[in-house]
Amino acid sequence: MNKYYFTIFSLLVILTSCVAPQQPLTEKNSNLTQGNVQMNLVVGKTSKSDVLQNFGAPNVTTRDGAGREVWSYQRAAQVTQSSKQSGYWTVILAGQSSSAAGFETSSRMITLIIKFNEQDIVSDFRSRTSNF
Repeated sequence: MNKYYFTIFSLLVILTSCVAPQQPLTEKNSNLTQGNVQMNLVVGKTSKSDVLQNFGAPNVTTRDGAGREVWSYQRAAQVTQSSKQSGYWTVILAGQSSSAAGFETSSRMITLIIKFNEQDIVSDFRSRTSNF
């Protein structure tokens, strides 16, 4: 009976060690930047599988008037920046201390629309970045 449990345990350890860890969705989505779009999309060359590998699954898939597939991506990011300044000065009988701190938050949105031809190759794409 002990050999039976040991065999099952050993088999489970071997099988679970062969599984590759999944990449978190947020890391894959973070690749959607204006620079990556320009570097990784080439009209007439980039395939659907290349697009999936570089940018992950699209938010929306549709077909245009000619029946060609269109993929749309939209990603939003929150950008937070803080700064702090402080200073101190003193005169023989008087002293003063001052400090200033700032905190700024903005949002950034990127939209990417990719059109594919009948051979599943990129035929056209447009991207737009908005900051607000």
